[in-house]
Amino acid sequence: MKKQWLPIAVFSLLVAFLAIGLTLNPKAVPSPLIGKPAPDFTLPLLNQQTAFSPQQLRGQVWLLNVWASWCSSCQQEHRLLVRFAQNRTLTMVGLNYKDTPNEAQAWLDALGNPYSFVVEDQNGQAGIDWGVYGVPETFVVDAAGIIRHKFTGPLTQQRLDNELLPLLNTLEMTQ
Repeated sequence: MKKQWLPIAVFSLLVAFLAIGLTLNPKAVPSPLIGKPAPDFTLPLLNQQTAFSPQQLRGQVWLLNVWASWCSSCQQEHRLLVRFAQNRTLTMVGLNYKDTPNEAQAWLDALGNPYSFVVEDQNGQAGIDWGVYGVPETFVVDAAGIIRHKFTGPLTQQRLDNELLPLLNTLEMTQ
């Protein structure tokens, strides 16, 4: 008799876990890299012969924004990043993720380029090292090269005002 209830109990347990999972915010997935040194990479700058490495930015607070021309959420976020770059002096690195240089350049030419540097990550390896599982994602790196925060999904004005700007102000004061 007890064996007859076992499939029902297992099914009920699975339904309960699914229901709990559906209530979670996918943007709230914590990064295991928070509080750890930013992964290093050396990648070519977009349509240039020179390379970039995060080590070049030691001693300053900076952002890494992972984006792609094929990403519709990136286009939504990009307008905000352009305005942000016009109003704030901060090094912002664009990591062009799994994209072609020509499409990335055309996208920047059409929408504006808020980045101090744009690096090509055509095979996505640097993105994997940084724990990227979708675009856009934005990382805040402190002057010591430690990742302090990760924004999953597009930045909004509210997230910029309530989370990013206060964090940048704090990090820049301790610099």
